[in-house]
Amino acid sequence: MSLHERPDAAPVGEAIAHESAALHVTGHALYTDDLGVRLQNLLHAWPVGSPHAHARVTGLDTQGALAVPGVVRVLTAADVPGVNDAGVKGDEPLFPTVAMYHGHPVAWVLADSEDAARLGAAAVKVVYEPLSSVITVREAIAAGAFQGAQSTLARGDVTVGFEQAAHVFTGEFDIGGQEHFYLETNAALAHVDEAGQVFIQSSTQHPTETQEITAHVLGLPSSAVTVQCLRMGGGFGGKEMQPHGYAAIAALGATLTGRPVRLRLNRTLDMTQTGKRHPFHAAWKAGFDADGRFTALEVTLTSDGGWSLDLSEPVMARALCHLDNAYFIPHVHARGRIARTNKTSQTAFRGFGGPQGMLVTEDILGRVAPLLGLDAHELRRRNFYQPGEATPYGQPVRHAERMHDLWAQLLARSDFRERQAEVAAFNAAHPHRKRGLSVTPVKFGISFNFTAYNQAGALVHVYKDGSVLINHGGTEMGQGLHTKMMQVAATALGVPLSSVRLAPTRTDKVPNTSATAASSGADLNGGAVKDACDQIRANLAAVAAGALGVHPDDVRFEAGRVFPIGHPDRSLDWKTLVHDAYHLRTQLWAAGFYRTPGLHWDRVAMQGEPFKYFSYGASVTEVEVDGFTGAYRVRRADLLHDVGDSLSPLIDLGQVEGGYVQGLGWLTLEELRWDESDGPNRGRLQTQSASTYKLPSFSELPGQFNVGLLERATETGVVYGSKAVGEPPLMLAISAREALREACAAFGPPGRTTPLNSPATPEAVYWALHEARTARHEEVPGD
Repeated sequence: MSLHERPDAAPVGEAIAHESAALHVTGHALYTDDLGVRLQNLLHAWPVGSPHAHARVTGLDTQGALAVPGVVRVLTAADVPGVNDAGVKGDEPLFPTVAMYHGHPVAWVLADSEDAARLGAAAVKVVYEPLSSVITVREAIAAGAFQGAQSTLARGDVTVGFEQAAHVFTGEFDIGGQEHFYLETNAALAHVDEAGQVFIQSSTQHPTETQEITAHVLGLPSSAVTVQCLRMGGGFGGKEMQPHGYAAIAALGATLTGRPVRLRLNRTLDMTQTGKRHPFHAAWKAGFDADGRFTALEVTLTSDGGWSLDLSEPVMARALCHLDNAYFIPHVHARGRIARTNKTSQTAFRGFGGPQGMLVTEDILGRVAPLLGLDAHELRRRNFYQPGEATPYGQPVRHAERMHDLWAQLLARSDFRERQAEVAAFNAAHPHRKRGLSVTPVKFGISFNFTAYNQAGALVHVYKDGSVLINHGGTEMGQGLHTKMMQVAATALGVPLSSVRLAPTRTDKVPNTSATAASSGADLNGGAVKDACDQIRANLAAVAAGALGVHPDDVRFEAGRVFPIGHPDRSLDWKTLVHDAYHLRTQLWAAGFYRTPGLHWDRVAMQGEPFKYFSYGASVTEVEVDGFTGAYRVRRADLLHDVGDSLSPLIDLGQVEGGYVQGLGWLTLEELRWDESDGPNRGRLQTQSASTYKLPSFSELPGQFNVGLLERATETGVVYGSKAVGEPPLMLAISAREALREACAAFGPPGRTTPLNSPATPEAVYWALHEARTARHEEVPGD
């Protein structure tokens, strides 16, 4: 069988519950912080944070902390035996001599209890020399404060494109960031065994990189450090890079004291010390022909990278590669640059720059549609990619027709045209309440921009009793990856799902793993698991062929039975076959490997084919807005998404639903605010708890929520014909923001652009509708 083909009656494709669902809902699921109580003489770590956004450390006195009962040690730069850096770019000192953001840890206190560590941290005396700081993206642009590489994506000649345009528009757009707010905060637990092996339990999406960073901080080879991730209580990209330093602190403390060390950030520490989704500023110029089709787009994107680079360069690359979204733009010139600000180092977040790039173009279309005399959904449709066209970076848009089919299906399923008339009638009858209805598409590339990360390994064991144990390099953060891998293994081996067990992700079982990110966890690790299982099955097929008197290619494995093709009546029991194979000295375990084929990418020229395929989707959202307050509710949402042939439909439906709601939070509710004043708290995160940072909850769910997976959507060349589902659904929420724009516009005269801030909080919505309403009053004096 090829990689995408699946046998009949296979465990893949079954709608089963998450493998740890019962543990989650009963409270029996263990997380990193639950494991410390099992260790004796446990120490707790607490940071000494800077009260300045930018300041040089000129003095550090730890004696006060050591006088606090329970305090055992204070960790400083002098204690680091290896490299004092926790970043992959060499720009993130673990113990800095210059604090780069408000709350930046300059030392860590270890104590017998968390309270003692906290009191000890308060007793450390640090002398600071305050320095000037840059807090906002616009301040950074004005100061020329940039970091990292500046990238340019270009196709054609925008000068020619603008000359061909019948309409040219310009504008600016600010996009807010987003706090990950995973339920489990960052945590690490480290101890050293009698052989000097450092063992770390970490809530990390990238165990191998956590291992590497810890090893170079300790001055050890990677083989001397083992990292395990049992599971995470959410990650969303926030645990791809950020956990490394915390693991290194715990490991350093354990190495120096000989005692296990627990580091667990409380919610306030996690929010004030860890990176967010990158805020963006966009300045753009767009040209359209007389029919409303793009002729040219010129954009400068500036992201707020925070104090260090982290993943800001690849985030910007993906933003540039997703500016086009689902639209063909013949002439493009897009420049990306990364601002350096005195804030947390912004990092990966579900979509990894793609949402910001796509939002820029969707905002442009939403703004200019009324100026072109077109409905926004029609303007979008006219600009869709057609079969045979390619992206600005040169990748052919495979299955472009799927976007057209999906769009038509969704409009029909959602009764879009009938509801347009209903919304218009409602708005005409209600002067102080308006409704908006919008539909937007998603085209999202799947694979890591960094080509080397597109590989994975797995280790599969079949024991003498027929039971199966799998290890793979992916991490489980609640997204259902382990569930899918169990289904893949059961399908490849032809055994019941109940025969398969999955072990925690560990660097001493599967080495050199990539991060579980870029929506590629199932593609990569599924390919590796299947490869290992195929090797084992081939070994067993040779044994079965001898017993059944057929060629090994004619042996079939299904539901725990092994039989000649076409003769299930002559079957062998799986357990019997495994038992016999062992006694014939047959290898019953295998290491699997998978590398995504067909990728090439020149990151300097921004040209190539960086993605294995594109995931498609579309959403229709209807909202209602109160004209007095700007408050709104989502009345209905209809989503249709392409996941290929789903590996696990129940898991995938949950991912689509959750992605939409998280996107709804980013675009309409969640507003990060830092103190931008010149006062003593400049640079302090003001929204540092659930009481000041608004998250979507059940009350924000659409009153009617219809979610479907595109049918007959096999993706060849991917494990069992499936497609990634982690990140793409988040961008389905753009339709909610555009529906809010439509509702705000309804308060004013037609044919007028309606700018809308992002996030479109009730306050932002109020000012948008107020501006529209003011324009109506100016048109009709005395109204």
